[in-house]
Amino acid sequence: MASENDIHMDTFIPYMRDVARCERSLHELNLMWRLIESSAKMHCAEEAHSMLPMMAATREGFQRLEKDLVHSMVSESVSEVLSEIATCAHHVIDIVVRNLYERTADVGFLATDLTLCNYVAGISDQPGIIDRLREYQRKYTVYDEIMLLDLAGTVIAQIDETSPVDGSHDPLLAQTLASHSFVETFRYSNLRPHQSQALLYTQRMLHPQTGQPCGVLCLSFDFLGEMAGIFAGSSAADGRCVALLLNAHNQVLASSDTHWIAPGTTVPTNQNGAPHLYTHSGRTYLVQTVEASAYQGYPGPAGWKGQVMIPVEQAFGTKRMRCVDSLSPEVAQGLLAHAQSFCPPLYDIIQAADAIRRVVWNGQVMTAGQRGGSSRLKAVLEQIGETGARTNHVFTHSIRDLYDTVLSAGLRDSQSLTQLLVDMLDRNLYERANDCRWWALSPVLRQLLTPSHAQGSAYTALRDQATHVLQHINSLYTVYTRLMVYDRSGRILCASHPQLADGSSVLEQQIDSATLQAVMQLSDSQSYHVSAWSAQHVGAEGATYVYHAPIRSADNAASTVGGIAIVFNAIPELQAMLNSALVGKPKTRALYVNRQGLVLASTDPAAPSGSTIALPAAQIQPLLQVQAGASHAAIAVHQQQYCILGASVSRGYREFKTSDGYHDDVLAISVETFGQVETNAQTPDAASHAIHATSNGLQGMEMATFYVRQQLFALHAESVLEALPAAAISTVSAGRLPFCVGTLPRHTQGQVTGYVWVFDLAELLTGQRSRITAQSQVVVLEHGERKLGVLVDALHGVHHFAQESIIAAPRMAGGTELLVNELIQANQGALLVQCISPQGLLHALQRKPQDTQATPT
Repeated sequence: MASENDIHMDTFIPYMRDVARCERSLHELNLMWRLIESSAKMHCAEEAHSMLPMMAATREGFQRLEKDLVHSMVSESVSEVLSEIATCAHHVIDIVVRNLYERTADVGFLATDLTLCNYVAGISDQPGIIDRLREYQRKYTVYDEIMLLDLAGTVIAQIDETSPVDGSHDPLLAQTLASHSFVETFRYSNLRPHQSQALLYTQRMLHPQTGQPCGVLCLSFDFLGEMAGIFAGSSAADGRCVALLLNAHNQVLASSDTHWIAPGTTVPTNQNGAPHLYTHSGRTYLVQTVEASAYQGYPGPAGWKGQVMIPVEQAFGTKRMRCVDSLSPEVAQGLLAHAQSFCPPLYDIIQAADAIRRVVWNGQVMTAGQRGGSSRLKAVLEQIGETGARTNHVFTHSIRDLYDTVLSAGLRDSQSLTQLLVDMLDRNLYERANDCRWWALSPVLRQLLTPSHAQGSAYTALRDQATHVLQHINSLYTVYTRLMVYDRSGRILCASHPQLADGSSVLEQQIDSATLQAVMQLSDSQSYHVSAWSAQHVGAEGATYVYHAPIRSADNAASTVGGIAIVFNAIPELQAMLNSALVGKPKTRALYVNRQGLVLASTDPAAPSGSTIALPAAQIQPLLQVQAGASHAAIAVHQQQYCILGASVSRGYREFKTSDGYHDDVLAISVETFGQVETNAQTPDAASHAIHATSNGLQGMEMATFYVRQQLFALHAESVLEALPAAAISTVSAGRLPFCVGTLPRHTQGQVTGYVWVFDLAELLTGQRSRITAQSQVVVLEHGERKLGVLVDALHGVHHFAQESIIAAPRMAGGTELLVNELIQANQGALLVQCISPQGLLHALQRKPQDTQATPT
């Protein structure tokens, strides 16, 4: 039974040009192998009898590989796009929920503001109440309206003069008055008559004397402005896809392109991430839908979801980054050795292609020396050689394209992840800068620091009241370690949670002189100061930022009488951001660092907060120098692991870090690991060792070529029996002979016909034992009556070289048998291939190991 996650290849291939080209090439090769097999059976069945099993095995293997390779290319391409747009959808809904959580805290706190409560209760008639509301809105610019209403729904104060409202009977008012908590409403309301939908946060206000409800505070969130900022910071900004915010009924609440999909439209969703196509308004899309995850216990508005839709014709056209081309061969091949862990389909394809290459290689070896036979047989042999070379070329390029697709997806995902992390951070710290400035306007705190108000017993009462205010704020805003108020000399007068972990009290300490001077010089109520990241701040329990704002005199707003310091509980909060973004990414670690590489928070145990990120200069400098608001991703080696490094730099949010005078770049860095670096088992890209021109003449020599480490070697094809997968080596008898790694069975028609000893050719040449990988092969050769196997890193091909391109290797004094007795000058001498002498090999294996170690020529 088909799974809902099965991919229908025929649906997607028309939109994937690279895959379509590969499919055509594979199909043509499949037909060619069939034609060769049929021609051999019809025209030279007797002469080609020994080759027919090879041809049949090649055809059968090719049929399986053709289907699997195309399916994997389609699957990985679709998965890449789905992963990319899913990250974008996460970005949309996660940022929204975190932002709205702050609104729930704001409305709860502001509804207890004593000045506002006295006004709504009719205890005082303050003409400056509108100015106070505007002061709040100037700091929390996410609100486009703040209103105070009495019990009857009459508006008694509002700040938006362009949308005057006398009163309202909206049911949300009665609901709010009956609730002990905030009420969140998103729909049309006559409280905001010029908006088709308004996102309102309301909380009842209590009479300061009776404790009974006396009115309602209403905060109107700048929903469209906020969504525009979120969309602009997501990957939907490139115009290839449309990002949406949906409600519980799958109706669009906000769109990154309202001309494309307008608000109010109902769209299809894909909450299980199935690789299906969805049609909307006559256009076909890939879709990813992500539900909200609760933040600090707040789930977000009921049923809200983030969604991204990309037209299928846009999904695959311009996405490939060609990152493999920029990698060194060592890194490219080393990383590919771990394909089983990061892309099992890619690993399976490599295995299948290697098996077919080995069958073709063995077939070419088997026919060595038969070119002088009948003209019909010679034609078949030439076709085998040409088609085998073309097959190898197509495999190499197809696997490279699939590999590039996987890595490109990882690079893009790392950029999207780090962009999400810095956006989360900017929005979080924006709230911290707002909080300190607003709380500095508290009448109680201003009175405490004003000499005319703070004298005798009145001072003690004011200090107790101020302490209560700080404790109440801290209970609502749990992201702070403590809040402190200090006078002009820096002496701390009161604090929430004054007791420090070491048993001392912050009330015994003072703000440092540099910070105090910076705060005292701030000129207005919009100004604030942030202490640099450090663990040495007064009131801090670890490394953090401390946000300061000046407190003005209650009698003279131009006179600064002290300040408020709010100590951000930074490391746990930053850690929570990192952890939330890494859900479902077990091999990825993330860090926040500053421009100097100092780690602020980290999910990497090897790089804890306070350490310096441990990357080589060539890797860390490009990351640390990324411009504000930009992103970077690269494949690198980190801590002896192949990995993808991603980095994004904070861009600021609204006026925060953009126009308020505060600058402090923070980078989010992600490290996705793929596996341990292999130092002695990497083979180079076969394309860099392509042999372009060989001789077809009868006077030349046929050579079977293969890799040992980074070097290309050859054996006379007539001395080679076959190649077998090294995975079949039995290590039971390893070590009985020098350089021996075990024994290997040989088969004929499915039956074991004997065993050969297998020797590590790389250890013989270099003194370093090989690590057997999925690409390792055993070349079985025969010399006289002796048969043995040599372990090599990969097969290359079987080629016919002109006699004049083969020269004798220089001989050393002593006259001993040479291990490498000939050199092949391939590609007009541009490529040198070392030819192993079977006699020299047997002679070398009989000598002591310490006498045979040498670096390949």
